[in-house]
Amino acid sequence: MPFIEFAYNSSVDSTTHYSPFEIGYGFNPLTPLDLIPLPVDERVSLNGNKKNTGGEGLTCKIQQQIEKKKWTIYIQG
Repeated sequence: MPFIEFAYNSSVDSTTHYSPFEIGYGFNPLTPLDLIPLPVDERVSLNGNKKNTGGEGLTCKIQQQIEKKKWTIYIQG
């Protein structure tokens, strides 16, 4: 079961164009072992904006992708 979870979290979402790992950790690990050496403060951020430095930030990019997908579905609908 852990390998299925890892595979799911590594896959890129068609709406956001990011994997859950990229959204949560800021990178896409190649193996589960890539997550082990991270200190707790690097794996978990209580302040979501801490990782979004410079430019629009990941959160803004993801939000734009979701809005774009919603409009695409609405127009095709």
